[in-house]
Amino acid sequence: MHVLRHQAHRKATWWLVAIVGSTLALPLATPAIGRAEETNPNNYSCSGSIAAGKPEAGSEEQQVAYTFHCNGPITGYQLQSQIPVTGIEASPLVSNIPSGTPVTDSLSCSGEVPGYADNCVGTTRSGYETIAGQFAIGTKLCAEPRVDPLLTVTYAYLEKGVVTQAISGPFDLGRPTSCPPDASSGFTRLNPKPVTLTAKGKHKGKGKGKGKGKKTNGKAAPKKK
Repeated sequence: MHVLRHQAHRKATWWLVAIVGSTLALPLATPAIGRAEETNPNNYSCSGSIAAGKPEAGSEEQQVAYTFHCNGPITGYQLQSQIPVTGIEASPLVSNIPSGTPVTDSLSCSGEVPGYADNCVGTTRSGYETIAGQFAIGTKLCAEPRVDPLLTVTYAYLEKGVVTQAISGPFDLGRPTSCPPDASSGFTRLNPKPVTLTAKGKHKGKGKGKGKGKKTNGKAAPKKK
């Protein structure tokens, strides 16, 4: 397992990091341009999931493992958590589908911690390559609200000598698959559980002092003297 990288001093935005990192990766991304023309990199389809991660030596923080793949090559991605991120794995593993054999494609991750984003740049040469990594959070994995990261991917390439940046997402990786079901199971950040509202002004039972007295058949009851 790679050492978690803590970089609280990095305050540059993710998009600046993605553009710079992707530009450096352009020589690697160039061979995949033909594939990018077949699959619009602004309209990729990505899917994945999260689960309990492997413990880090010397750390008691909760590790969250993630894995995902897209139908085209990428040069960067961001995982956005609604739970504070306290640690980030520096180098996720890239492997082929379906063999699971590691490839030479590489990605490097960093981010401000504690923070809410895991920012990664590098390259994958083709689509349908599995990217697997992990990050740490300061709460228990199965405690509500459970972590549910959103994924955004980028792809930078040369088009007629001009650097072009494409973005796809967000994609919801969902809640941890290794937790027992509860009342929020089956829902995600992009498909949240509906809020149940209680109607006001409705009371059960008969009101006090109502419905008592003699029937008058529509006529006013005589006043008592």
